[in-house]
Amino acid sequence: MKTCLPALTLVACCLVGSAMAQTTATEPWVRGTLSPAQKATGLFVQLQNAQGARLVTAASPAAGIVEIHEMAMVDGVMRMRALKDGLELPAGQTVHLKPGGYHVMLIDLKQPLKEGDTVPVTLTLKGKNGKDEVLSLQAPVRQSAAPMKH
Repeated sequence: MKTCLPALTLVACCLVGSAMAQTTATEPWVRGTLSPAQKATGLFVQLQNAQGARLVTAASPAAGIVEIHEMAMVDGVMRMRALKDGLELPAGQTVHLKPGGYHVMLIDLKQPLKEGDTVPVTLTLKGKNGKDEVLSLQAPVRQSAAPMKH
């Protein structure tokens, strides 16, 4: 019985940790830069939260400024703006952060990003229960929205 107790404790800790994670992030990627002069790019990902939450902040060591943005047509003109209050994730629905829509903007890039690089990004969400959840992503750099070939 003594040898089973540590294993059961480990399993219980893993289950509790999994139960605490309410948000899933799938298919993250960052668009590569086209020249060394380009100082901004976007992170794209699909987010889903079982209970509903709000994406409130993002951070990355690859950029001096990281903001949650929306692109939308306004009076026939495509405009981009920072979402000061974050981005709502309705309960059980997938929110697509993609080119031409919601995205995370990486501004004041520390260096050019090329295909094959990986960019660490931390997303902070506030759950409906008021608790913060932090997601750490390793986003591959790509030149387009096409899925990576394995």
